[in-house]
Amino acid sequence: MFANVSIWQLLIVLVIVIAIFGTKRLKSLGTDLGGAVKGFRSAMDSADQESAEQLDDQSKDASFESTPAEESTKNNQS
Repeated sequence: MFANVSIWQLLIVLVIVIAIFGTKRLKSLGTDLGGAVKGFRSAMDSADQESAEQLDDQSKDASFESTPAEESTKNNQS
């Protein structure tokens, strides 16, 4: 689809976009888009850290030294 697009055609489209929107609006759009991407990345990193912490916490809770049935018989015998 884009195989037949030359550099000159892309430059013409770029000039038209700049003429329609102006450089200030394009700059603010780029800044807003960059901030959104940065926020998304930081949210994904914090979600990864939280899930890793949850996995660590869950592994600490598991104890395979005795089963719940063995623990109940120990409590009943005491």
